[in-house]
Amino acid sequence: MSMGKKRVYDFTQGSKEQKDLLGGKGANLAEMTSIGLPVPRGFTITTEACLEYLNSKKLDAELIKEIESHIALLEKETGKKFADNENPLLVSVRSGSKFSMPGMMDTILNLGLNHQSVEILAQKTGNPVFAYDCYRRLIQMFGDVVKAVDKNLFEEALTDYKMKHGYTSDTEMQAVDWKQIIKQFSEIYLKEVGEKFPQEPAEQLYAAVEAVFTSWNNPRAVTYRRIHDIPDTLGTAVNIQEMVFGNTGSKSGTGVAFTRNPATGEGGVFGEFLMNAQGEDVVAGIRTPRPIQELKEDNPDIYRQFEEICQQLEAHYQDMQDIEFTIEEGKLFILQTRNGKRTAKAAFKIATQLAEDGVISKKESLKRLAPSMITQLLHPVFDEQSLAQNQAIAKGLPASPGAAYGRVYFNAQDAQNAHESGQKVVLLRTETSPEDIEGMLVSEAIVTSRGGMTSHAAVVARGMGVCCVVGCEALNVNEKLKQAQYGAQIIKEGDIVSVDGTTGNIYRGEIKLDKAQDLEILGKVLKWATEIGDMKVRANAETVEDIKTALDFGASGIGLARTEHMFFGKERILEMRKMFLSEEEMQRKKSLETLKEYQKKDFLEILSLTEGMPCTIRLLDPPLHEFMPKTKEEFEEVAKACGQSVDFIVQRGKELEEFNPMLGHRGCRLAVTYPEIYEMQVEAIIEAALDLAQAGKQVKPEIMIPLISEERELIYLKALLESKIQKLFKERGSEVAYKIGAMLEIPRACLTADKLATAAQFFSFGTNDLTQLTYGFSRDDSVKFLPEYIEKRILKDDPFQHLDQDGVGALMKTAIGLVKPEHPEISFGVCGEVGGDPEAVTFLKKIGLDYVSCSPYRVPAVLLTIAQSSTK
Repeated sequence: MSMGKKRVYDFTQGSKEQKDLLGGKGANLAEMTSIGLPVPRGFTITTEACLEYLNSKKLDAELIKEIESHIALLEKETGKKFADNENPLLVSVRSGSKFSMPGMMDTILNLGLNHQSVEILAQKTGNPVFAYDCYRRLIQMFGDVVKAVDKNLFEEALTDYKMKHGYTSDTEMQAVDWKQIIKQFSEIYLKEVGEKFPQEPAEQLYAAVEAVFTSWNNPRAVTYRRIHDIPDTLGTAVNIQEMVFGNTGSKSGTGVAFTRNPATGEGGVFGEFLMNAQGEDVVAGIRTPRPIQELKEDNPDIYRQFEEICQQLEAHYQDMQDIEFTIEEGKLFILQTRNGKRTAKAAFKIATQLAEDGVISKKESLKRLAPSMITQLLHPVFDEQSLAQNQAIAKGLPASPGAAYGRVYFNAQDAQNAHESGQKVVLLRTETSPEDIEGMLVSEAIVTSRGGMTSHAAVVARGMGVCCVVGCEALNVNEKLKQAQYGAQIIKEGDIVSVDGTTGNIYRGEIKLDKAQDLEILGKVLKWATEIGDMKVRANAETVEDIKTALDFGASGIGLARTEHMFFGKERILEMRKMFLSEEEMQRKKSLETLKEYQKKDFLEILSLTEGMPCTIRLLDPPLHEFMPKTKEEFEEVAKACGQSVDFIVQRGKELEEFNPMLGHRGCRLAVTYPEIYEMQVEAIIEAALDLAQAGKQVKPEIMIPLISEERELIYLKALLESKIQKLFKERGSEVAYKIGAMLEIPRACLTADKLATAAQFFSFGTNDLTQLTYGFSRDDSVKFLPEYIEKRILKDDPFQHLDQDGVGALMKTAIGLVKPEHPEISFGVCGEVGGDPEAVTFLKKIGLDYVSCSPYRVPAVLLTIAQSSTK
């Protein structure tokens, strides 16, 4: 340890800014001491000392010297002494890391008691029951935390004693009983540890400090940090503080309170207390506490003093506080304050209220809201009490947030029928296909046993804002038998299940919902975010409902309207099949005409809704196989419609089959071999735009060609579309503004973007395919191995959910760098899944993106993220 470096700070020496060094608890104890609040005296050993100890596994002589001098100071200030015959000093030893990790690390109370000082404490307080109870707690806590003795051994001994003597609760026990318990606990300690409980307070103290340092790496703390993205390199501070007792009799007590209601955000003190109790009793739920307001009747002066302190702390920290307090013999002490944990609803209410009251700025209020809170605000969640009583039967990937329950159905048609008869429906399938869309629309939740976070089910559900869990491999789904098996249990059609799209958990039976929505506050926050943010957000949407939702949430246009979704209705898919499977050119032309009418109707709706805003329409993208008949009935239907035999249609289908369709005959490649499809689509788009322009509407269609990999490919297709468009302008005698651009989703396209820029007027990164082709991971199959990659820390995250900045991000940066200097007018967007990932958004802004596009329900979170990164 370096000479002279300060490792221990008295509470009078620190401040709230020193959380890195003193941990959250220590920094706040110092801060409260400095503003004159009644805080029991003490000192903090720094996080740096913890990291050094974890490295060397021993307490350094210099550190011990520093601790000794602070103990001497504490003895002088309190007039008490360790192992004193008249006035023994007792302390608590508590952990405290930079970020609050409730219950994850260890605490020891009543340290300094031994066989001798417990008798002095009994005489001094005139309360032997209290003194002996404190001592037995110390032996139990010290045994558990320092020596890893199973705390249940102590609990069982206490329970057996009470049963034997006919006591129903601890409060009935007398001094003589607690004396017996001390004897029993000491024997357990000796048997388990192999040595007697230490009688020397200094020995207790150093062992406790080492134990708290070590608890930084206990399994539950490590897991908690992983879940909450807290670095392992911070270490914990140790706070050593004079004990104040809430359990010395009827004038003493303890409690926990918030300066506002943590569930709703309403102002006013909210909390609980217990008279004649230690803090652990309130938190551990051993006794039922009373509402804090009742303290007003028990002790009006203390209540008034506490209320004033609450107001003072909230004003000082400019945020809702969570405060622990103790009353010792009618005197109030504040033991801790920290920013209170709160629900999403409360967080929004508190942040906006503080901004409107002028306590903090709008920018600061937005910084306090996590984008994930918006998800909780938009979607119902399960009632916490009901949830706690249920055990998940299976877990999949949380593809679309929210919570729902309903009766299980195994195909889209059954789901529709059940919905029409007034039932709440959960659609459970192996995987969904575009033909399931009608069933998906009526479902409360969608669950699939296969597929990843960018599978069909996941993408569609997110777009609709419907709760969805995918890749739930523990469920063995049999669609023919209409049942799903997990372990030895079976879910049958009509059984009720509850689905949590935020955690991926599936439960049997109905769990009560808690609808957390407060859209008025959300509207306010989004308005502020749009004013502050410096990058546009568009939406991936093509249905009327999705577009309206997105625009209500503040989207500034459409960044991706997928035209393939428009072909999957029952009549439309038949026309598509007739076109691909028929040999007759006449038949194909007729099908194209019919499809064009459908498409034009779609584009009239889409362009009309996005009047005055850019609207990017992607031409047909999926592989042919997605349009092919699958069932016997479908083959028969197509054969009849084409006037061909079923065998002929089956044979045609086989000819079009592909080994790897995602790398096959799809996107712009389909247009090279079947140019009439893109011509038909462009005709429908431009005719709709001309009709709307004639009606006085200002529309901005942007036509996007998918899967481009080669400059000549883009030049050929652009010329094909241009000649169709110019012909239409000539026929109609009028024109509209439009753009033609390309989707960048093939690594080669990113690396040669400067060449493509000669033919494209805009670019949009399709990060789903770009990630798939950069990693060589199949998007839908990677769910089988990616969880292991993440668990084994080979990958930090699923690259389909969180942008791979080193690889995929580098390709995007390269493309922008090749194009922007020469063509500043060409815009760049992102319309893949990562467009809705707050972490990626900051990176995308940095590399010069003009906008991101994401599913409608993710628009608010992205707007908030952009506003937050604009204020950094």
